[in-house]
Amino acid sequence: MVALLLSWQAHASLPVTKIASGSIAIQSYFLTADGRAWTTGGTSGISPNGLDLPVGQFTFNRPEQILLPNITAMSGGYLFTYVLLADGTVWGSGAPGTPQITNFNFGAVAPLPINEVIAVAAGYRHGLFIRADGSLWGVGYNFSGQLGDGITYSGAPGGPTTPEQIVSANVKAVAAGRDHSLFLKTDGSLWGMGSQSHGQLGDGRPGFTQYGAPSSFLFTNLPEQIVSGNVVAIAAGGEHSLFLKSDGSLWGMGWNLNGQLGIGNFISTNVPMLITASNVVAIAAGENHSLFLMSDGSMWGMGLDSEGQLGTWPTNFVGAGIDVPVMLVPGDVVAIAAGEYHSMYLKSDGSLWAFGLNAQGQLGDGFYPENEFADLEVPEQIYPVPQPFLEQAVSNGTDLQFKVNAGFGGTYYLLSSTNINLAANQWTPVCTNQVLYRSVSQFSMTLSNVIPTCGPQQFFQLRVE
Repeated sequence: MVALLLSWQAHASLPVTKIASGSIAIQSYFLTADGRAWTTGGTSGISPNGLDLPVGQFTFNRPEQILLPNITAMSGGYLFTYVLLADGTVWGSGAPGTPQITNFNFGAVAPLPINEVIAVAAGYRHGLFIRADGSLWGVGYNFSGQLGDGITYSGAPGGPTTPEQIVSANVKAVAAGRDHSLFLKTDGSLWGMGSQSHGQLGDGRPGFTQYGAPSSFLFTNLPEQIVSGNVVAIAAGGEHSLFLKSDGSLWGMGWNLNGQLGIGNFISTNVPMLITASNVVAIAAGENHSLFLMSDGSMWGMGLDSEGQLGTWPTNFVGAGIDVPVMLVPGDVVAIAAGEYHSMYLKSDGSLWAFGLNAQGQLGDGFYPENEFADLEVPEQIYPVPQPFLEQAVSNGTDLQFKVNAGFGGTYYLLSSTNINLAANQWTPVCTNQVLYRSVSQFSMTLSNVIPTCGPQQFFQLRVE
């Protein structure tokens, strides 16, 4: 009788060290401990080999490496991506013909005409950059004054096609929303420019819209101070803003129709409102949801959960959204990131987890959407690839049936060998099964007439690619 050893052949992988997305982004990014950068999701424009993508290939539903050297940061906007290298250069890719990435094509990455950059942020169709001297630069759409250069554009190309200086010095952090921008100065003051249609700049000016679509076009095309000091972190959502103060308190302003400010109601505000009084250490904002990390490692969120981006639907789904902070993960979280309708977090062991909309593969779990509203309402491990459950059953005396519960999409290979000490690449593939959809992630592999009455031991391993 054959003696069987069933095991999972995992891909070699190192811990994740940094994660990123963008408030309007349908893509995800992360760095691993070996310095490699990865992307997953839709229309990011970044090819894993840095060259043109195959025709029609604008999405990745599994993490793909970005083959640019020494990447330190990434940020995603609407149909485009910025990548910052350690040498201070910024590379971009995405939809051609828009000013933030003029003359670029999907999949073809090329450098922007700016150097000595230490931070990047991608908005809906504009980009912001901080240089090593503390100056702030911007490029792209400027219809709402989001570049803060004193100009607004009403026609093509919609804004400057090369980066221009906005602030000369003392900028240390930047965030880009749909049509507004935030930046933080070295003295802890918070500044903003662009659309104030829903109060997202928090400057207290009347005329903003509390409910529904904006009835007036309210904006500023020059930077204005919002908070005078003690701000340590900022995040720009679609049309709302968050900031963290040195005492650990979390504040927000702007669009609140879905409860994304977490202030106990669905009324937008044009002045900063206190959300949580203390112990907040990190913040992130999506299109209509917000995330924050507490000092005890717990992750919290509020706002729209229509696509599972808060990981609470349907048990905690209330009306238009959740208007008070709710705990999403009880602990062990060290970093968070929010995309347009998805969320990610990094655990202390270096594993990356995600939940929310997956229609463009932004969760990176290898599954294709089975309908237009494909989402995942509970967190799942994205990287390293989680181990599937492998069971063995014998049927008809000589047939072996292997039952597999695959937590990750891809092609599963059953490998066989009579020598357990052989290198993995020397095992023989005996059966394959392609898993494209979550609904078929439980499957069986059957080998016929493989159980002899006597003979050598037979060993089996499972691999996914």
